[in-house]
Amino acid sequence: MKHTIAILLVGALFAACGGRGDDEEAAEVFFANLKDGDTVTSPVKVEMGVTGMKLEPAGPIVEGSGHHHILINKGPMPFGEIIPNDETHRHYGKAQTEAELELEPGEYQLTLQYANGIHASYGPDLAASINITVE
Repeated sequence: MKHTIAILLVGALFAACGGRGDDEEAAEVFFANLKDGDTVTSPVKVEMGVTGMKLEPAGPIVEGSGHHHILINKGPMPFGEIIPNDETHRHYGKAQTEAELELEPGEYQLTLQYANGIHASYGPDLAASINITVE
């Protein structure tokens, strides 16, 4: 319980302090190999990109850096909110830039969400969403 409260407090402090420097205002995340409306097969290979921010593994908060998360059928997370780690919130805390998603056939929204070392979201400004169909 104390650990959860500490994480929430750090996330709130991150949000209150702004979280990223002015130099990163033009930063963006993107799907390097997928585009909105693509039809794919499972496993779905996802190549994740970022510009204007450093790619760092999970750990301490380092200004101007972070790592990727893929949210399945979820939109962008609010700035400063800690991203859960479950089947619909995939963490790539080792600074991975590629992933394979095992998805059943159907329609999906994938959101690429950038977050800091403690998984506190950089918000909608550092997120990208696409819709795909898995055959």
